[in-house]
Formats: sequence, structure tokens, C-alpha cells
Amino acid sequence: MSRYLLKNATIVNEGKKFIGDVLIVGERIEKIGAGLSDARAAVIDLSGKILIPGMIDDQVHFREPGLTHKADIYTESRAAVAGGITSFMEMPNTKPTTTSQTLLQEKYYIAGNCSLANYSFFMGATNDNLEEVLKTNPETVCGIKIFMGSSTGNMLVDSEKTLTGIFSRSNMLIATHCEDEMTIRKNLDTAKEKYGDQIPVEMHPVIRNEEACYLSSSMAVSLAKKYNTRLHVLHISTAKETNLFDNNIPLEQKKITAEACIHHLWFSDEDYQTKGNWIKWNPAVKTKTDREGIWKALNENRIDILATDHAPHTVEEKKQNYLSAPSGGPLVQHAVLAILEKVKEGFMTIEKAVEKMSHAPAVCFRIKERGFIREGYFADLVVIDPATRFSVIDNPILSKCGWSPFDDITFSHSIQTTFVNGHPVYSNGRIIENSFGKRLLFSVRN
Repeated sequence: MSRYLLKNATIVNEGKKFIGDVLIVGERIEKIGAGLSDARAAVIDLSGKILIPGMIDDQVHFREPGLTHKADIYTESRAAVAGGITSFMEMPNTKPTTTSQTLLQEKYYIAGNCSLANYSFFMGATNDNLEEVLKTNPETVCGIKIFMGSSTGNMLVDSEKTLTGIFSRSNMLIATHCEDEMTIRKNLDTAKEKYGDQIPVEMHPVIRNEEACYLSSSMAVSLAKKYNTRLHVLHISTAKETNLFDNNIPLEQKKITAEACIHHLWFSDEDYQTKGNWIKWNPAVKTKTDREGIWKALNENRIDILATDHAPHTVEEKKQNYLSAPSGGPLVQHAVLAILEKVKEGFMTIEKAVEKMSHAPAVCFRIKERGFIREGYFADLVVIDPATRFSVIDNPILSKCGWSPFDDITFSHSIQTTFVNGHPVYSNGRIIENSFGKRLLFSVRN
């Protein structure tokens, strides 16, 4: 059984920042304190380094099965642990789509044999698989995913009967992609009338606009309130939507929660001129005012979780014109560093960042024994070096797609080491493939 003693770290955990030691025995945290010693442990001096619980990313697209020319679970989990993400929850818009219990189990089998990070997979809803969705086990699956707006994978759920059935009968967390399809189609038709097939990418936030997002998000919130459903609204992209969510309820008691993604906090519509399709996501990156509103909602706890929506496409696909280029981009390798950069710039405290990246996903999804630096919990830990800069262009891109929207950025921090279940899986620029991650387990909600 491996033993590691992490000494003199600046520990950031549960709203506090302090100098301390952490003893890891096997897969778990054995002891947290000061002046710890263990003659059998490998001692790692972390003086001047920051120790945080690993990020739990509640929204990624790792493209396996069927779209593995873009990404796969093995390659993207490597990128994730290199970026300080120790657990992920992956979406169902693969090929075939994950819309049956059999297909869901096949994903778990793949991950169990190759993922360096811990994992869970959403069960996908369609207009006609309600009974299959309701078979999902809430103790071993993170949630149900509903695309209330079309995106990669053609999984749009627009049947009122189906939506009512899922919201009224499911006892699991329902995660939603919210964009109103009719509004988007109308806006796209208007753009085609003006530009033909040569629509500039700057029109993306006009086509997928605030109205489309708010109509769908407000509908999801209304359904959740009507049926007392556990709802989690993904990738909020507008300031207006943030007003749908409450900050007067403790997170443990919230029935309706929301997520913000790195790209909506970093970029704005002004960046389309230089970044083009490389920052084309659904929902779209919108205005500076929207970006400011999302930051405000995060700090005020109206938005609960920070995530990536990591969604790789190939360089060739992204180089196509606006109508043909798919939406999405790779983010797991640089997400934690991007947030720490914003911490340095004063957008958020590091304590709040750790809360949103690690603690809140564990609480929202009721993940067992992860997301915190606590004795008895799994040792999913990340060592950050605040004194060593990280240039994206000068380091390997580990996502299979081979590019990053941050290719012109040098971050002021770097990831030194990532532990998953007590095992170092990344250290000083090197992936260590001596162990696999574990399937996430969940406490059942009352």
C-alpha cells in the first residue's frame, strides 16, 4: 500500500487557506495536520505550493464511442489529469447516442479499462425513450441529460409530453442544455436571408441569442418547480438567466442549480473577430455584460458550479465556414489554470474557486467521499505551483484534437502534480499510467 506525506502545503479547502500536511495511505487521506511524520511514507515537500482538491468537471464530451477521430476517453482523461481535473461526468451525444441502459454500461466498461480520472456518464433522453431513462440507477449514474436545444448529436427533446414525463417521474438529477429551437431557427433564417451561406461567425451570438437561452431555461425552471424535480441547468451564457436562480438556499437544500463554463467567463463576442470558429460553442459566447453577469452570479452563489463543457473537434472541422464548423472546443487541460488566472486578476478568491470547481459539484451531485480534503476521503488532490508559468503553445496539447482556444496564453500558475485515488497520475509534465480512475458513486436524494 502506497504512502505519501505532503508537507508544508498551502492548503485551500472548505473556505480556508492554511499551511499544513496531508498523509495519504493507499487511496485515501489518512491524516491532515501540522508537523505530521510517517517513517514509511514518501515525503514530498510542498513549501510554496498550493494544494487543492481535484476539480470535478460535471460536463465533458469525450466522443467515445463513434467519434473517436476527435477524442476518446483515454486521451481526454490524460488531458484532464494534466489539467488538475480528477473526476468527470460525460455527456450522451456520442455515436450511437447513450440512450439505453446497454449503451450506458458499455461506456462504463470502456472507462474502467482506460480512464486515468474518475468517471460517470449521463443517461441521455430522447423524445421516445422515457421508460428506458427511468431505469437509470441514481446510486451509480450522475444524472439524466436533456438537450432542450439542438447541438452535436441530434438529441433534441422538444416533445411537451416527453418533457413532462421526465420532469414528473424522474427521481434523479436532470441536467439540461437550454436553448429554444424555434427562436434559433428563426434567427438563422434571417441571417441566411442577409448573408446566404457566408454567415460570419460574429453572428453566432445573434442567432443563438439571449431570448433563445432565456425562453428555454425559464421553461426548465418552471417544469422543475411544478413537479419538484432536481434540476441542474448547464452552461449559463447570459446575465438575464442568472436571475432564475436563488442564492438564499444552502447548496445542500437546493432543488434547482446552475453551472457556468470557462469559455463564457473568459471570452466575449469581441473575440470572434480574432478567434473565429475556435470559440464557437453552443450556447454562444455573448457580450461583456453577460460575462460580467455570470461572474457576479458565481460570486453571489446564484450559479453553483464551474465546468468546462470540453467538446473537441478536429482542426479540419473547425476550419470550415460558419455553417459547417461544429460548436465546441477542448478545455480540460487548461481550465484550472484559466480560473486561477482570473483569481489572480481579482475576479474571485481562490477559496471561492475551489468551492465552485470541487466542493459544489460533489455537493450538487451527492458524490460519495470526494470533492474535499477530508480525512477518510479519496485522495483526489492537485498541487499547484504559483511561481512557475505555463505557456500553452510551448507545451504538448494532450487532447486528441491537438489545439486549444488558449494557444496565445501564458498562465501564471502551473499544475505540478495530480493525485487520483492516492496515486500520482501526472507530475512535472509527465503522465504516469500506473492506475485507473474509479466509477463515481452517489448518495440517493430524499
